[in-house]
Amino acid sequence: MHKFLDYAILTIMPKLKPKIYLDTSVISVYDDSRIPQRQSQTRDFWKILKNFKTCISEVTINEINNSPNIAKKKQLLNLASKFQILKITDQVKNLASEYIKKKIIPARYIDDALHLAIATINNCDILVSWNCKHLINLRTKREANKINLAMGYKEIELVEPPMVKL
Repeated sequence: MHKFLDYAILTIMPKLKPKIYLDTSVISVYDDSRIPQRQSQTRDFWKILKNFKTCISEVTINEINNSPNIAKKKQLLNLASKFQILKITDQVKNLASEYIKKKIIPARYIDDALHLAIATINNCDILVSWNCKHLINLRTKREANKINLAMGYKEIELVEPPMVKL
């Protein structure tokens, strides 16, 4: 009887999709031809997004809205409209402040700290970005995850789009 239940659970229950968070750089590179290889890698990554529960945030929308190019802004907002938008909460602000206080992310790059905090607070498995200076590097991953664990959150993977494989 247990074998039947195990089979029923495995066949009827849908597999949970990993939850990923895209920062603004991933969305903006989709149509940015200045670095063709990066654009191509981003577009290849876009093809596998259906295998994930994909999120962005209010920070992403704000950054897009700050673009002076109206046509590009419209195009990026259209790309972003396909994803769940996560909120900036007090909990997010507190965690972002910790990242800054511990000098993981410089204070003048608060949006990067907010991206990381939003992804962490909302239990994303992976944060995807092209921002290697502040987000996608070993030091940030190691130090941010120390803070995440100390504050009761899970660890998060920090990767560039081509690193996401199925």
